[in-house]
Amino acid sequence: MRMLLATLTPCAAMAADADIGASGDAMLPPPTPLTAAQTLYLEVTLNQTPRGLLPFTELQGRLMASGTTLRQLGFSARGEEPVALEHLTGVVVRYDAALQTLALEVPLEQLSLPTTRLEREADTAPAAAASPGMVLNYDVYGSHNEGGGNLALTNELRLFGLGEGVLETSSLLRTYQDPADRQWRGESVRLDTAWRLDFPASAVSLTVGDFYSGFVDWSRPVRMGGVQIGRNYALQPYRVLTPTPTFLGEAVVPSNVELYVDGLRQYNGEVPIGPFQLAAQPGINGTGNAQVVITDAFGRMQTLDFAFYGTQQLLAKGLSDWSAGVGRMRKDYGLRSFAYETPVIGSATWRYGASDRFTAEAHVEGGGGVINGGAGGWWLLGGAGVVNAAYARSRVDGLQGGQYAVGYSWNNRRFNINLLTRRTHGTYRDLGALQDTLPPDISEQATLGMNLQRAGSLSASYLRLRYPDGEDNRYASLFWSRSFGDRWSAYLSFNQNLTDSEDRSVYLSVSAALGRNRQSSLSAQRNGDRLTYVADLSQPVPGDGSQGGYGWRVQARGGDDGAGGLAELGWLNRVGRYSMGYARQGDLDYGYASASGSVVWMGGHVFAAREVPDAFAVVSTDGYAGIPVRLENRLIGSTDKNGLLLVTPLLSWQRNRLSIDTLDLPADMRADRVDTWVTPRQSAGTGVSFGLRRTRALNVILHDGQDRPVAVGSNVHLPDGRKVTVGYDGQAYMEDVANGSQLQVDTPQGRCSVTLSMQRVNSTGPQRIGPLRCLPGTGR
Repeated sequence: MRMLLATLTPCAAMAADADIGASGDAMLPPPTPLTAAQTLYLEVTLNQTPRGLLPFTELQGRLMASGTTLRQLGFSARGEEPVALEHLTGVVVRYDAALQTLALEVPLEQLSLPTTRLEREADTAPAAAASPGMVLNYDVYGSHNEGGGNLALTNELRLFGLGEGVLETSSLLRTYQDPADRQWRGESVRLDTAWRLDFPASAVSLTVGDFYSGFVDWSRPVRMGGVQIGRNYALQPYRVLTPTPTFLGEAVVPSNVELYVDGLRQYNGEVPIGPFQLAAQPGINGTGNAQVVITDAFGRMQTLDFAFYGTQQLLAKGLSDWSAGVGRMRKDYGLRSFAYETPVIGSATWRYGASDRFTAEAHVEGGGGVINGGAGGWWLLGGAGVVNAAYARSRVDGLQGGQYAVGYSWNNRRFNINLLTRRTHGTYRDLGALQDTLPPDISEQATLGMNLQRAGSLSASYLRLRYPDGEDNRYASLFWSRSFGDRWSAYLSFNQNLTDSEDRSVYLSVSAALGRNRQSSLSAQRNGDRLTYVADLSQPVPGDGSQGGYGWRVQARGGDDGAGGLAELGWLNRVGRYSMGYARQGDLDYGYASASGSVVWMGGHVFAAREVPDAFAVVSTDGYAGIPVRLENRLIGSTDKNGLLLVTPLLSWQRNRLSIDTLDLPADMRADRVDTWVTPRQSAGTGVSFGLRRTRALNVILHDGQDRPVAVGSNVHLPDGRKVTVGYDGQAYMEDVANGSQLQVDTPQGRCSVTLSMQRVNSTGPQRIGPLRCLPGTGR
């Protein structure tokens, strides 16, 4: 064998000079007798990528590969006839007979390799939880002027955790002073009531009660009471819904690939040899530029430039969005609690990503004598923008009509264009027309925006609405804004009614930041022939993410409508948001005040808090008070006397990181965990416990039979399976071991045992015990 291998010139580089067909198939050399063939199993690398142990044939100083071996390496070989490696076009062969290795360097055009798809690993949807509980959000507003007083309470009640659904109901209670007789009167009205059941695995929600019908851009939603089921991608917030731009490249050797979009790195990862496809991350809208940087194992860099257009208006290929509802239409909403139209109506909407460049959509609705249906779609025109078009037909009482809609949008970092027109013909009606709200005959809008760099931002718009009763409104608007450094900014707007030349308005405002979160502004507005001036100075109330604080505002007004102004004070604390103020305009003055917050019941405890718009958590530190709690490393508060803290707001169906600060805990306190990820269901709360407990710390001194300290490093086996190590002077630290427990100790001299004997068992600090003698057999 050694003599035979020596004829193959170890470690020599051989350039092949045979041909590969247009299909990439390896072409055979002239037939060669195979009587002296020798099979070799070689460790192969292809373009520095290990390919494992593969069989080859040595014949008269040549290495031959069968069709099967070539296909395993990535060649498009046909048949099983052996092919000499030196006859493969452009292939460099390095064979080491001593190490039995074969290194091949092959041009990518000679290989047929699968395309590697690279993208950032998607987050998996975590399992969400909800504990039984109830939330009552409230908003109270009161005012008083010369005409009398008014007090209104808007509230929302949510019940959750009893089963998988959430029950929500809202209402408005109002009491007011009648100007005629100065008597107080009251009224109340139910707004919405619905029970919702979510199925996060399939991103579907079922609603029983009040809801909005599904709609697309060219249809109108209506309020309904009944049953609705449909897609709800909010249940899968980590899912990518829109098409993502993809970029193609190829790596000759294993390489590192980086993706930069408008100068920001979006991806960094490894790629094997062969072609690859790299998907950009979502959230890119409009035209952009991308660079793919390929760095091979030798440090050589190659940069590929791409232009792309991203849009949030399309669905990714294969995704669908739909809803279907049946019930009765609400009427006199906000005036009557249980007023519904008599006819039963239905509405269904469907959108589907047929490809990454086209999303189809359809909508049908009917009831009360109205039948309406239509279809449309959105097309991505490469870098030229997005076009949408739709057509709908309707029939009511034997009358027919139609509506068509056409739109176009395009934007980049400096310009944006949005155009839309919707027009009807015949007698076009939809479900909204059953309540005498007819769709407009013409609805048109056009917007052009420009980023003028140092000169600010400029936009112009046109709007037209014409209704069947002949009313035709056309408006043109111009807006400009600019920031001057970090403190000053200016805003100018102009609006013109194109039907009435005297109906125009101009607004100019100049604002300045004064430091310490204070702001000031001067503005002037002209409506028709009336002019108004306003000077404003304020310090806003801190946001909901803060621990709370105060804010205020003072304003002075003047002009053709008379002098006036206002003074307002607001504050925010852990249990609510409050404000009060006094205003005067001309001869009219009035005072007002408001308060908003929530009351939460969960786990047998009641909490007062700011408004809870979505999900929340109740953190338990097992009865220990004053433990600091953090949300996403931001201090939220400390647990109360019951060891509880309400944490809000949390993101529903997403991971929220909660942690506690244990630095100030006593030495004998332990926690099962100090941080955790919490995923609550939508509009619900969940309980979180960190498992705090007090431990009994023991410092046990162990001696052997000669009353000498047990050797350092000896292992003590506790009854519950734990193991501790003996330190210097025979000291072993252990926690929560019962009095009278039998301890087994492994020493260099062998195993011994000792019985734990404590005279005091209620010490607050580490208790010193011993020395105890550890003897073979039963200790004492």
